[in-house]
Amino acid sequence: MIRTLLLVRHGRTAWNLEGRLQGHADVALDDVGREQADALGAGLAPLGPARLWSSDLRRAEATASVIGAACALPVVPDPRLREYDVGARSGLTPAEFAEQYPEEHAAWNAGAPGPLVPGEEGAAEVAARTSTALREHMASLAPGEIGVAVMHGACIKTALGALLDWPGARRALAGLDNGAIAVLVDRGPELRLVAYNVPPAGVAALAPDFASRTAAR
Repeated sequence: MIRTLLLVRHGRTAWNLEGRLQGHADVALDDVGREQADALGAGLAPLGPARLWSSDLRRAEATASVIGAACALPVVPDPRLREYDVGARSGLTPAEFAEQYPEEHAAWNAGAPGPLVPGEEGAAEVAARTSTALREHMASLAPGEIGVAVMHGACIKTALGALLDWPGARRALAGLDNGAIAVLVDRGPELRLVAYNVPPAGVAALAPDFASRTAAR
């Protein structure tokens, strides 16, 4: 019996649509984001998840609340699941970031650890807080149970890198689409990523195959 944790990216916001960096800015879901949350609720309910955690930022909590209503689960907020604090980059488009902070943008574009803009959180800090939280949440599940964690695109990639001991994950993985899901399983001595960027309608079809896919690898 395995434990399964579904990492869900929140629904779309107006800043997502405009390509603006959000970080800890508390931006609400837009109409498409609310539709994506509805689709997540409908897609996850058939799985019968046992626990539901969420970043405490509004876009994640709003997504999680819809999932919780569909799955008859309370939402447990966890600030450790927040997106990167991007500091002075918040609200900027990539072009504005490059114009205003050329040295920091070049480092970010190359995947280097710094320099960072004022107030920005480093990848090591994000990896530590998100991976610690997700390990705790996975461990709280009983064998055979499924948990759901509603998070953010960049911090999900960073967390997976830490959890899977995959230093290149942040650059190797494309960002999750808004409302998409990554499937992480615990089969005893190790964690495995068995699916990534799955739309809500597709995750229920994968569920019977979680155990067999991990056992075969």
